[in-house]
Amino acid sequence: MARVYDVCTVDPKERTALKHATGKEVREAVRSGEWTGITQGLALGYVQANLAVVPEEYAGEMLRFCHRNPKPCPLIDVTEPGDPEPREAAPGADVRTDLSRYRLYRNGVLTDEVSNIKALWRKDHVAFLLGCSLSLDQALLDADIPMRHLTLPDGRNAVYISNIQCKPAGRLHGPMVISMRPIRKDLVLRTVEVSSKYPMGHGAPIHIGNPADVGIPDLAHTQWGKFHTLREDEVPVFWACGITPQAIAMACGIPEIITHTAGHMFITDLRLNGPARLI
Repeated sequence: MARVYDVCTVDPKERTALKHATGKEVREAVRSGEWTGITQGLALGYVQANLAVVPEEYAGEMLRFCHRNPKPCPLIDVTEPGDPEPREAAPGADVRTDLSRYRLYRNGVLTDEVSNIKALWRKDHVAFLLGCSLSLDQALLDADIPMRHLTLPDGRNAVYISNIQCKPAGRLHGPMVISMRPIRKDLVLRTVEVSSKYPMGHGAPIHIGNPADVGIPDLAHTQWGKFHTLREDEVPVFWACGITPQAIAMACGIPEIITHTAGHMFITDLRLNGPARLI
């Protein structure tokens, strides 16, 4: 039986009701406005996804960018231009309404955060669903590897812009975003072994140990999420992160990109332990 976890951001009763819901049931709760919080701990066993929506003019470059950078951007599904339904990952879903929070970047600057993007959607928009480490958290828990950040009140891990440069694709370029989890020293090898089996959750770590090696002078200064102090028996372990398209948007000044807000993910119909469905 899968181990479950909780995060205190909204009514605990509502969260408990959605822990063992299907991906479709959570999407319906989000679409109706019944659920507005983060998706950590919901629809256990289902693959969660990051979102990046770009104009069709940039879709080819985004596709190449994902293929060249599969660690931060493991590609799960791509919609047809103007079609908000991710037909492979979640038939019947709507990427305009099925995430509880979205971010809009214009010319590399965050300009708005909204609860749905129907008013922003255009006929030339193409949506990309990318693998997410929230799925990885559950896989590690199921392997008896504690995720200490999930036991704390806000349940968020620490996320940083690293000094690792992604492989460029056309006009798209910039640094990789990475997330950090404090892992017990005696469980690091097991953590690498388990996480490597889940490419849709970013796979094996990108770095273990000294944060300065990946351009982080101070773990307390995060770009997203929250740092939780390391214990003496823990080591910082870093994974590639699906927030990377947001860093790319800021670095290259793409005219427009719509993304998820960190923690507010799209939940697919794909099962965590099911067949690989990477494109």
